[in-house]
Amino acid sequence: MTTNRRYPDGCAIATALDHVGERWALLIVRELLLGPKRFTDLQEGLPGAGSKILAQRLREHESAGVVRRRTLPPPASSQVYELTEWGARLGAIVVALGQWGAEAPEPSTGPVSADSAMIRLRSLFGPQPERPWTATYEMRLGRHRFTTRVADGRLVQMGRGEPHDRPDTIIETDPDTLAGILGVDQALTTAIKDGRITISGDDQAGRRLFDATLESSAPTEDLSIDLIRS
Repeated sequence: MTTNRRYPDGCAIATALDHVGERWALLIVRELLLGPKRFTDLQEGLPGAGSKILAQRLREHESAGVVRRRTLPPPASSQVYELTEWGARLGAIVVALGQWGAEAPEPSTGPVSADSAMIRLRSLFGPQPERPWTATYEMRLGRHRFTTRVADGRLVQMGRGEPHDRPDTIIETDPDTLAGILGVDQALTTAIKDGRITISGDDQAGRRLFDATLESSAPTEDLSIDLIRS
């Protein structure tokens, strides 16, 4: 049992909510989808969650087998939290929730974390097999670095950290700007003119990444294949 509050219901949906239905529980999963994080990194991504609540939710996730702790090898030697294989399967659910929430009549207007902005990119990305392109992107959101790969018009990888090879395109901005321009026609052009985002390297590939968020979202069966943590 992960918490004292459980649904007296035998449905598997109720069982799932027993594990991730508490406040902040799924947002912790969101913050870990693209790679492991230290406790302080999780606090940065979830500033509205107090340290006691965050620690409690992490303990509950560990008890349920959603999250595990491990120590990074030297010289870092830091303790990090990461999703288990079972926990990582929540990726498709989180992305689908993002797609659903993007259509809310009154969307949220608060600040977003770097990971949240990247998950929004994934949620809104529509595969374009009829107009295929292949490119590797380095996304620079403040001090945060992410790798995104598109192959044949499909988003096939997204993870925290710089690309192992030289990227085709480097996109530099902040999380709020990235989240705000995704899926909005002409917003990229305005942000570039305002200096809020820069695209270096293959400019066409950079623009195509954003154009792919203006079209229909990815079908549900594709959601689990491209949240691959680097």
